[in-house]
Amino acid sequence: MIRCETRIERWELIEPFATARDSITHIPVLVARLEDAGGRVGWAEAAGVDYDGETPESMAAEIAALGATLPEALDGEALRARLPAGGARNALDCALWDLRAKQSGVAAAERAGLAPLRPVTTVLTLGLADEAATRRKARAATAYPILKLKLDAERHVDIVRIVREEHPHARLIVDANQAWTRVQLERLLPPLAALGVELIEQPLARGDDAALEGLRSAVPLAADESCTDEASLAGLCGRYRYANVKLDKCGGLTEALAMVRRAGALGLGLMVGNMCGTSLAMAPGFLVAQSCDYVDLDGPLLQRLDRDPAIRFEAGRMEPPDRRLWG
Repeated sequence: MIRCETRIERWELIEPFATARDSITHIPVLVARLEDAGGRVGWAEAAGVDYDGETPESMAAEIAALGATLPEALDGEALRARLPAGGARNALDCALWDLRAKQSGVAAAERAGLAPLRPVTTVLTLGLADEAATRRKARAATAYPILKLKLDAERHVDIVRIVREEHPHARLIVDANQAWTRVQLERLLPPLAALGVELIEQPLARGDDAALEGLRSAVPLAADESCTDEASLAGLCGRYRYANVKLDKCGGLTEALAMVRRAGALGLGLMVGNMCGTSLAMAPGFLVAQSCDYVDLDGPLLQRLDRDPAIRFEAGRMEPPDRRLWG
């Protein structure tokens, strides 16, 4: 049997982080710890999906309902049948991947059938702010080759223009977090394209995706909140060009790898994202990043502190995680 424990942690951000939904100063996360009869330990971290009402407490309750011990033969496929997509399954699934790597001596990436991990380039996300703060953040980010800008219904083109002035050579993607309508999107597309924006994440509300039918967009669209798990991918075709895979949304690395395979079959491009958190949360996402056109695993860059050993970042370059951390 495998002994299962959880604990809740709160990680302080460097400064408040604002989106079209809210503004936060700390990231509360759930840490799952699995220990086998031989004393080998696997662990993982999940922030959950806050806009769906998930909290560390609710995720801990989901896991507790499975019992304090889990079957030794438990695997990701069995978890997909026992828990819904979301943070609780993510924490357990990724902890299982780590535990199996410790038990076998075979890295999680190799067990997943991946080639040796290579560094990737992650975006750096700039939260919503006034003009002075946006300029300050953009100037501080000039070493980063690609930035992701949070926008809302009122603050959009002006923010992009400010960042373009301060960091003229940056690649830019923007994320509206469901704040726009089809009419507003059509109005914003020309100026955003003129400013060199190369990707727009989730412009419309989840559930309004059909409103994108027939849209001729000069800038590719990526589904975030509308992209949940493998079953959601088919409904994105013809509306979005990219799917944003987040382990907290889909329920772990097992589901994420299935999404990578299915997206390829459907002709969808891929982005890997995060719900913030430490290097422990980013590590399994790094495996997904190997198959992605866009990588958004900058959670640790927004925090005051991180795990030890932490994933190494050099500006936008992100190195593979140390196996002492995970996998």
